[in-house]
Amino acid sequence: MARITFIQNDGTERVVEAEPGMTVMEAAVKNSIPGIAAECGGACACATCHVYVDDAWREKTGQPEQMEEDMLDFAFDVRPSSRLSCQIKVTEDLDGLVVRIPDKQF
Repeated sequence: MARITFIQNDGTERVVEAEPGMTVMEAAVKNSIPGIAAECGGACACATCHVYVDDAWREKTGQPEQMEEDMLDFAFDVRPSSRLSCQIKVTEDLDGLVVRIPDKQF
């Protein structure tokens, strides 16, 4: 299991456990994390699971593929640390991952 910390815009933190093979979005939805709408269900066809990956974790989560980059164009307040959580696969190496939820999702 990997622990993931979701930080809301107001600073509220919630730590959840995710099984390897899940995506960060699936872990958020399973644990009812506010701010992760995941309207497309993880098909990388919307930007409603947008998160900001903590700088310490950016290398381990990797860079977005082209399709994800295209979808991020529809996200609110995109930053260099922006990722779609449906595209981040949970592995044991991501134990302790920290992501921040944007102020709003489109």
